[in-house]
Amino acid sequence: MEARDPELKRELDATLHARRELGEEYESALVDSFLEKVEQRVDGTVDRRVRRQLAEQQMVVARGARPQQPVDSNFGERFGFGIISMILAVPLTAIGVVNAGFKGLVVAWLGIVGVNFVHAARGFPWLHRSRAGRGKAGAGSGWED
Repeated sequence: MEARDPELKRELDATLHARRELGEEYESALVDSFLEKVEQRVDGTVDRRVRRQLAEQQMVVARGARPQQPVDSNFGERFGFGIISMILAVPLTAIGVVNAGFKGLVVAWLGIVGVNFVHAARGFPWLHRSRAGRGKAGAGSGWED
């Protein structure tokens, strides 16, 4: 769908013309009808783009290459997770030290580091077990996303 879709513009003009002729009592029905047409156009456009992208990915996989992923596509997620971890580290450390002293401090920080490691490990495919060669017994187990 282009920024200026002539068919959609005609639909809007027709809706506005019908609103002028029919009056305000039909305004909500006319608006709902127009919005439904816009939604159908957007859905169709998104559907075509998704299908095209899936077809491109399937072609890449069929050729034996790995799908190309953006270099730093999840930077915001990783950054936010790190900030939240550090914010939560302060009260967790205080609770651990107050209740168990140095051992509580160590346990709190082992937990914080462990959670951050698991979150970071999702981005490293070499840390995941190979999915190939697994039989029925291995199905559903392992470190898969």
